[in-house]
Amino acid sequence: MRLLHTSDWHVGRSLHGADLLREQEEVLSGLAGVVVAEAVDVVVVAGDVYDRAVPSADATGVLDRVLTRLRDAGAAVVLTPGNHDSARRLAFGAGLMARSGVHVRAATAGLGEPVLVRDEHGEVAVYGLPYLEPEIARHELGVPGARSHEAVLTEAMDRVRADLARRPGTRSVVLAHAFVGGGLPSDSERDIGVGGVDLVPAPVFDGVDYVALGHLHRPQTITPRVRYSGSPLAYSFGEAGQQKQVWVADLDAGGLAGVRAVPLPVPRPLTVLAGTLDELLADPAHAGAEEHFVSARLTDAVRPPDPMRRLQTRFRHCVHLEWAGNAGGADGRSYQERLRGRSDLEVAGEFVGHVRGGVGATDAERELLVRALGAAAREELAR
Repeated sequence: MRLLHTSDWHVGRSLHGADLLREQEEVLSGLAGVVVAEAVDVVVVAGDVYDRAVPSADATGVLDRVLTRLRDAGAAVVLTPGNHDSARRLAFGAGLMARSGVHVRAATAGLGEPVLVRDEHGEVAVYGLPYLEPEIARHELGVPGARSHEAVLTEAMDRVRADLARRPGTRSVVLAHAFVGGGLPSDSERDIGVGGVDLVPAPVFDGVDYVALGHLHRPQTITPRVRYSGSPLAYSFGEAGQQKQVWVADLDAGGLAGVRAVPLPVPRPLTVLAGTLDELLADPAHAGAEEHFVSARLTDAVRPPDPMRRLQTRFRHCVHLEWAGNAGGADGRSYQERLRGRSDLEVAGEFVGHVRGGVGATDAERELLVRALGAAAREELAR
């Protein structure tokens, strides 16, 4: 049995306001080519199929086309909701889709009921654990004292192991969406816990042949049989240059026989550039980034006027801008030092001049500032 492990598609996500649907459909549709080239039997998607609980019509269209291509390529599909998905919405039509070979495992009550796939060695039980929010799942699972991700996933895995005990000799795969100990996060995941209650030790998943994890966007190996595939695209500039991939896992008669990475294409790379605005606009060394998604870190001593528009004349996919120049201006002093001893009116007047590129407030505008500051002072005294 050959599995393709992927997760965290986040269909419908944007990058600093830039729509990524075209890039997402290109990469995800390409998984059908991997299915054919690698003779994959089952594709597993470990959560965060969509980027939001209520996806756009365009996002649902992308998912529909991608799943159709995977089935046309010959693979069954098992997918589960992550913390970004609405389990109920994702599961709409699950009964009908299962008849076509797309299995959505989104119900907490059914997490101990596997999708059974057969090969020449017998059955493989694929258990899809939906994302389990402790405050909700502890009641659905009948364990009200389970207030952490570790506790609810322990209960879920106990049910998986109990079902496996009734299927002697059956090989097993578990899909789970969680932050497992030893994993390294990226900038683009949504936090799923506070104070460490989200952390799940890897031994919670003992007793199965392969654990296909989702949630962390960096591909990584926790143990040889417990792995994150990572997201198929980079969703933050902290992931720039990161090789995205899927795992292809083989199960033989005795269980897990081997796992290897298959790299994914990058439709539009992410690049972080740093320098003064003039340097970024003129330096021929940056020519290769002109069609990339660009995050620019400007080092000008004084903030230049209209920098994003000017950057986009060369880097049309520049989507993020950070000014890292001297926060206090060209004289080397901090804002606190420059403002010390100045009145509110002087500070407000300087701000007007700053946003206008050196053109200060007129007399009429200064009068308006005086009246506004006076009204604010009176309101503060009245509190």
